[in-house]
Amino acid sequence: MNLAHIHLLLNHFPTVGMIIGIGLFLLGLAGKSEDLKRASLVVFLGIALLALPTYMSGNAAQEVICKGQPKAPCTDPGVSKALIEKHEGAALLALVFMELTGAFAWLGLWKSRRAGRFPSAVLAAVGLFSVATFGLMSQAANIGGEIRHPEIREALKAEAAQMEGQVPLGRAVGTFVIAKTWVWATCETLHFVGLCLLFGIASFVDLRMLGLMKGISFHALHRMLPWGVLGFGINMITGMFFFVAAYDQYTTNTVFQWKLVLMMLAGLNVLYFTIFDEPWEVEAGDNAPPMAKFVAASAFVLVIGVIFCGRMLPFLGKAF
Repeated sequence: MNLAHIHLLLNHFPTVGMIIGIGLFLLGLAGKSEDLKRASLVVFLGIALLALPTYMSGNAAQEVICKGQPKAPCTDPGVSKALIEKHEGAALLALVFMELTGAFAWLGLWKSRRAGRFPSAVLAAVGLFSVATFGLMSQAANIGGEIRHPEIREALKAEAAQMEGQVPLGRAVGTFVIAKTWVWATCETLHFVGLCLLFGIASFVDLRMLGLMKGISFHALHRMLPWGVLGFGINMITGMFFFVAAYDQYTTNTVFQWKLVLMMLAGLNVLYFTIFDEPWEVEAGDNAPPMAKFVAASAFVLVIGVIFCGRMLPFLGKAF
């Protein structure tokens, strides 16, 4: 099994997941059910996390077929590289909207915990972005299906010929990052700032759950979670700039693959501290329940693991 197999396993989840999420969201609005609204936001957030490895494994699949080089021909003469790059560009645009949907979904979950209800403005944003994301995801999925289906390959030859010479979105972004030296340097700086925010807030929450700073209630620490999520968002955006610019340095790097897995697991821990009752009920002077301690300890290890893997990319993974 390689990353191309992983892409084939994951590539249906974003589109199908959006259908499920939108369905739950509409049922929640129609039935005025807070539980259904919450379930839909959790689905959107989960798909936003899962979309990251789905997109990144797609670049690995491209390397298998087209040797990973911009001008290299595809090993299968019946496969159009122009269509593959069109699929990559469509998937990148869909990923951007999916992450925005996930961000607003998390904000809605965070606000509902504090206010006891979902803000109308956040729900409206989630609804608009989810519909736009579903349209973009469907388009990307349709283009991806066209790449390998022989029954429609003849009809696509003319379109592929017209696309030859055009620069798709993904390659345009990658070229811009590589060509402008200040872009990479700026992203590195912002990546470090995001890391400080993420690790700092995660440390406060995790250490409190583990028994330190017992004079602080989790209700107070809950206010700080958006800063940690902001740090994650900064790291995700800058990290995607790095990946799109030099994806061949990442997809073949085992350490990066471990980093991605640890990121997904850390995202689940953030969800626990956002919406679950156990940490929310920890007042000043209280000991956290065993589950909260376990999640806090695992989150601390996972964040350190993400940092370690990111720092060791040029050494253990032998990339760059």
